[in-house]
Amino acid sequence: MAEILVCIDDTDNLESKGTGHLAEILRHDIETLFGGKTSRITRHQLFVSDDIPYTSHNSTMCFTCEIETCYIDEMIRYAGELLEKMSAEGSDPGLCVAVAESINEREKLISFGCDATCRVLTKELAYKLATETGIHLSEHGGTGGGVIGAIAGVGLRLGGNNGRFKGWLEVKETDRLITAETLTCNYDIDEVREVCGRVINPGETLILDERIKTVLLGGRCILPVKRKTGENSEWINLSKEEIRKY
Repeated sequence: MAEILVCIDDTDNLESKGTGHLAEILRHDIETLFGGKTSRITRHQLFVSDDIPYTSHNSTMCFTCEIETCYIDEMIRYAGELLEKMSAEGSDPGLCVAVAESINEREKLISFGCDATCRVLTKELAYKLATETGIHLSEHGGTGGGVIGAIAGVGLRLGGNNGRFKGWLEVKETDRLITAETLTCNYDIDEVREVCGRVINPGETLILDERIKTVLLGGRCILPVKRKTGENSEWINLSKEEIRKY
Protein backbone atom coordinates (compact mmCIF):
# COMPACT_ATOMS: atom_id res chain seq x y z
CA MET A 1 0.00 0.00 0.00
CA ALA A 2 1.12 3.53 -0.74
CA GLU A 3 0.11 6.73 1.04
CA ILE A 4 -1.06 9.30 -1.51
CA LEU A 5 -1.87 12.99 -1.15
CA VAL A 6 -4.59 14.22 -3.51
CA CYS A 7 -5.49 17.88 -3.97
CA ILE A 8 -7.87 19.65 -6.35
CA ASP A 9 -8.46 23.35 -6.88
CA ASP A 10 -10.61 25.79 -8.87
CA THR A 11 -13.38 23.41 -9.96
CA ASP A 12 -16.36 25.67 -9.22
CA ASN A 13 -18.10 28.89 -10.17
CA LEU A 14 -20.39 31.19 -8.18
CA GLU A 15 -23.47 29.14 -9.02
CA SER A 16 -22.07 25.64 -8.54
CA LYS A 17 -21.26 23.57 -5.48
CA GLY A 18 -17.77 24.20 -4.11
CA THR A 19 -14.56 22.30 -4.73
CA GLY A 20 -15.02 20.54 -1.40
CA HIS A 21 -18.12 18.82 -2.76
CA LEU A 22 -16.19 17.43 -5.72
CA ALA A 23 -13.35 16.37 -3.43
CA GLU A 24 -15.87 14.33 -1.41
CA ILE A 25 -17.08 12.63 -4.58
CA LEU A 26 -13.50 11.80 -5.54
CA ARG A 27 -12.81 10.43 -2.06
CA HIS A 28 -15.84 8.17 -2.27
CA ASP A 29 -14.95 6.96 -5.77
CA ILE A 30 -11.37 6.13 -4.77
CA GLU A 31 -12.65 3.98 -1.93
CA THR A 32 -15.27 2.31 -4.14
CA LEU A 33 -13.24 1.77 -7.31
CA PHE A 34 -9.75 1.19 -5.95
CA GLY A 35 -10.36 -0.18 -2.48
CA GLY A 36 -8.57 2.78 -0.99
CA LYS A 37 -8.87 4.13 2.52
CA THR A 38 -9.16 7.92 2.54
CA SER A 39 -8.81 10.58 5.21
CA ARG A 40 -10.93 13.64 5.89
CA ILE A 41 -10.50 16.63 3.60
CA THR A 42 -8.62 19.72 4.72
CA ARG A 43 -9.40 23.18 3.39
CA HIS A 44 -6.37 25.44 2.93
CA GLN A 45 -6.80 29.18 2.57
CA LEU A 46 -4.52 30.69 -0.09
CA PHE A 47 -3.54 34.29 -0.75
CA VAL A 48 -6.41 36.60 -1.70
CA SER A 49 -5.34 39.20 -4.26
CA ASP A 50 -6.81 41.03 -7.24
CA ASP A 51 -3.98 39.43 -9.24
CA ILE A 52 -5.30 35.92 -8.56
CA PRO A 53 -8.48 34.64 -10.27
CA TYR A 54 -10.65 32.74 -7.79
CA THR A 55 -14.32 31.99 -7.22
CA SER A 56 -15.09 33.16 -3.68
CA HIS A 57 -12.40 32.43 -1.08
CA ASN A 58 -9.37 31.04 -2.95
CA SER A 59 -9.14 27.85 -0.93
CA THR A 60 -7.92 24.44 -2.02
CA MET A 61 -9.00 20.94 -0.89
CA CYS A 62 -6.67 18.07 0.00
CA PHE A 63 -7.01 14.56 1.41
CA THR A 64 -4.84 11.48 1.78
CA CYS A 65 -5.54 7.91 0.75
CA GLU A 66 -3.93 4.51 0.92
CA ILE A 67 -4.18 2.34 -2.18
CA GLU A 68 -2.23 -0.46 -3.79
CA THR A 69 0.62 0.97 -5.89
CA CYS A 70 -0.65 -0.83 -8.98
CA TYR A 71 -3.73 1.43 -8.97
CA ILE A 72 -1.95 4.79 -8.72
CA ASP A 73 -1.78 5.58 -12.44
CA GLU A 74 -5.36 4.47 -12.99
CA MET A 75 -6.51 6.58 -10.03
CA ILE A 76 -4.77 9.66 -11.41
CA ARG A 77 -6.36 9.09 -14.80
CA TYR A 78 -9.79 8.68 -13.21
CA ALA A 79 -9.39 11.82 -11.09
CA GLY A 80 -8.46 13.89 -14.14
CA GLU A 81 -11.44 12.62 -16.09
CA LEU A 82 -13.74 13.36 -13.15
CA LEU A 83 -12.51 16.96 -12.99
CA GLU A 84 -13.05 17.41 -16.72
CA LYS A 85 -16.55 15.98 -16.50
CA MET A 86 -17.79 17.59 -13.27
CA SER A 87 -15.96 20.92 -12.91
CA ALA A 88 -18.19 23.94 -13.39
CA GLU A 89 -18.27 26.06 -16.54
CA GLY A 90 -15.64 28.79 -16.43
CA SER A 91 -13.49 27.06 -13.82
CA ASP A 92 -9.77 26.34 -14.21
CA PRO A 93 -9.34 22.98 -12.45
CA GLY A 94 -6.01 21.57 -11.35
CA LEU A 95 -5.03 18.20 -9.88
CA CYS A 96 -2.00 17.24 -7.82
CA VAL A 97 -1.22 13.70 -6.69
CA ALA A 98 1.85 12.85 -4.65
CA VAL A 99 3.11 9.48 -3.40
CA ALA A 100 4.33 10.43 0.07
CA GLU A 101 7.38 8.19 0.23
CA SER A 102 8.54 9.21 -3.27
CA ILE A 103 8.47 12.99 -2.84
CA ASN A 104 11.84 14.60 -3.51
CA GLU A 105 12.88 17.77 -1.68
CA ARG A 106 9.87 17.78 0.61
CA GLU A 107 10.83 21.09 2.21
CA LYS A 108 10.59 22.83 -1.18
CA LEU A 109 7.03 21.56 -1.56
CA ILE A 110 6.08 22.65 1.96
CA SER A 111 7.68 26.05 1.41
CA PHE A 112 5.72 26.54 -1.83
CA GLY A 113 2.50 25.84 0.06
CA CYS A 114 3.39 28.42 2.71
CA ASP A 115 4.30 30.96 0.02
CA ALA A 116 0.91 30.43 -1.64
CA THR A 117 -0.80 31.72 1.51
CA CYS A 118 0.89 35.11 1.33
CA ARG A 119 1.96 35.93 -2.23
CA VAL A 120 1.16 35.48 -5.92
CA LEU A 121 2.72 32.41 -7.57
CA THR A 122 2.68 31.21 -11.18
CA LYS A 123 1.90 28.07 -13.16
CA GLU A 124 5.51 28.00 -14.34
CA LEU A 125 6.74 27.80 -10.74
CA ALA A 126 4.15 25.12 -9.95
CA TYR A 127 5.20 22.88 -12.86
CA LYS A 128 8.89 23.41 -12.11
CA LEU A 129 8.29 22.31 -8.52
CA ALA A 130 6.29 19.26 -9.65
CA THR A 131 9.24 18.17 -11.78
CA GLU A 132 11.74 18.75 -8.97
CA THR A 133 9.69 16.89 -6.39
CA GLY A 134 8.56 14.05 -8.67
CA ILE A 135 4.83 14.48 -8.20
CA HIS A 136 1.90 14.53 -10.62
CA LEU A 137 0.44 17.91 -11.58
CA SER A 138 -2.12 18.44 -14.34
CA GLU A 139 -4.73 20.92 -15.54
CA HIS A 140 -8.19 19.88 -16.67
CA GLY A 141 -9.95 22.83 -18.23
CA GLY A 142 -9.96 26.58 -18.67
CA THR A 143 -6.63 28.24 -18.03
CA GLY A 144 -5.55 25.40 -15.76
CA GLY A 145 -4.63 27.93 -13.10
CA GLY A 146 -5.88 25.57 -10.43
CA VAL A 147 -2.58 23.67 -10.65
CA ILE A 148 -1.04 26.38 -8.45
CA GLY A 149 -3.50 25.83 -5.63
CA ALA A 150 -3.46 22.06 -6.11
CA ILE A 151 0.28 21.70 -5.57
CA ALA A 152 0.20 24.32 -2.81
CA GLY A 153 -2.49 22.33 -1.01
CA VAL A 154 -0.36 19.19 -1.10
CA GLY A 155 2.52 21.16 0.37
CA LEU A 156 0.37 22.56 3.15
CA ARG A 157 -1.16 19.18 4.00
CA LEU A 158 2.31 17.63 3.98
CA GLY A 159 3.57 20.34 6.33
CA GLY A 160 0.79 19.39 8.74
CA ASN A 161 0.23 22.82 10.30
CA ASN A 162 -2.30 24.52 8.07
CA GLY A 163 -5.94 24.03 7.24
CA ARG A 164 -9.36 23.33 8.66
CA PHE A 165 -11.06 19.96 8.31
CA LYS A 166 -14.04 20.17 5.97
CA GLY A 167 -17.44 20.06 7.61
CA TRP A 168 -18.55 20.54 11.19
CA LEU A 169 -18.10 18.06 14.02
CA GLU A 170 -21.46 16.62 15.01
CA VAL A 171 -21.79 15.73 18.69
CA LYS A 172 -24.70 14.47 20.75
CA GLU A 173 -26.56 17.16 22.67
CA THR A 174 -25.73 15.23 25.83
CA ASP A 175 -22.02 15.70 25.02
CA ARG A 176 -22.12 19.49 24.90
CA LEU A 177 -20.54 19.43 28.38
CA ILE A 178 -17.71 16.91 28.19
CA THR A 179 -14.16 16.20 29.33
CA ALA A 180 -11.28 16.38 26.87
CA GLU A 181 -10.60 12.67 27.38
CA THR A 182 -14.18 11.62 26.64
CA LEU A 183 -14.25 13.84 23.56
CA THR A 184 -11.07 12.40 22.03
CA CYS A 185 -12.13 8.84 22.85
CA ASN A 186 -15.56 9.15 21.24
CA TYR A 187 -15.06 11.54 18.34
CA ASP A 188 -12.62 12.00 15.47
CA ILE A 189 -10.30 14.35 17.39
CA ASP A 190 -6.69 13.60 18.35
CA GLU A 191 -6.17 16.41 20.86
CA VAL A 192 -7.79 19.44 22.45
CA ARG A 193 -5.45 22.44 22.59
CA GLU A 194 -5.57 25.92 24.01
CA VAL A 195 -5.07 28.56 21.30
CA CYS A 196 -1.54 29.18 22.63
CA GLY A 197 -0.71 25.53 21.89
CA ARG A 198 -0.94 23.91 25.32
CA VAL A 199 -2.63 20.51 25.31
CA ILE A 200 -5.70 20.46 27.57
CA ASN A 201 -5.48 17.88 30.36
CA PRO A 202 -7.74 14.82 29.87
CA GLY A 203 -9.96 15.59 32.86
CA GLU A 204 -10.59 19.23 32.06
CA THR A 205 -14.14 20.20 31.11
CA LEU A 206 -15.20 21.60 27.74
CA ILE A 207 -18.38 23.38 26.72
CA LEU A 208 -19.07 22.69 23.06
CA ASP A 209 -20.90 25.69 21.70
CA GLU A 210 -22.44 26.43 18.31
CA ARG A 211 -20.77 24.72 15.34
CA ILE A 212 -17.57 22.82 16.08
CA LYS A 213 -14.62 22.95 13.70
CA THR A 214 -11.32 21.06 13.91
CA VAL A 215 -7.97 22.04 12.39
CA LEU A 216 -4.76 20.41 11.18
CA LEU A 217 -1.82 21.01 13.53
CA GLY A 218 1.25 18.84 13.93
CA GLY A 219 -0.25 16.48 11.36
CA ARG A 220 -3.15 15.76 13.72
CA CYS A 221 -6.82 16.64 14.05
CA ILE A 222 -7.02 19.30 16.77
CA LEU A 223 -9.89 21.10 18.48
CA PRO A 224 -8.67 24.58 19.51
CA VAL A 225 -10.34 26.05 22.61
CA LYS A 226 -10.26 29.14 24.82
CA ARG A 227 -11.29 29.90 28.39
CA LYS A 228 -15.01 30.51 28.78
CA THR A 229 -15.59 34.13 29.75
CA GLY A 230 -16.01 34.48 33.48
CA GLU A 231 -15.06 30.87 34.20
CA ASN A 232 -11.88 29.48 35.76
CA SER A 233 -12.15 25.80 34.92
CA GLU A 234 -14.10 25.36 31.70
CA TRP A 235 -13.06 25.67 28.08
CA ILE A 236 -15.10 26.50 25.00
CA ASN A 237 -14.49 25.86 21.30
CA LEU A 238 -13.72 28.81 19.04
CA SER A 239 -16.43 30.69 17.18
CA LYS A 240 -16.80 30.53 13.40
CA GLU A 241 -15.02 33.88 13.10
CA GLU A 242 -12.15 32.91 15.45
CA ILE A 243 -11.46 29.63 13.65
CA ARG A 244 -10.84 31.46 10.37
CA LYS A 245 -7.23 32.18 11.35
CA TYR A 246 -6.33 28.47 10.89
